[in-house]
Amino acid sequence: MAHQKTTLPHKTCPVCQRPFAWRKKWEKCWDEVKYCSERCRRSRDKGATHA
Repeated sequence: MAHQKTTLPHKTCPVCQRPFAWRKKWEKCWDEVKYCSERCRRSRDKGATHA
């Protein structure tokens, strides 16, 4: 049976305000994940938004 990707947990990135889904690489630290990408993590203090 194939995995249903629609059942994966989602969060909203506080920088770009876009939703992002759980990834295998975050399975041990999902509670601590706040940003969707390295770009958003780096720009968190700048208050910059990108599209």
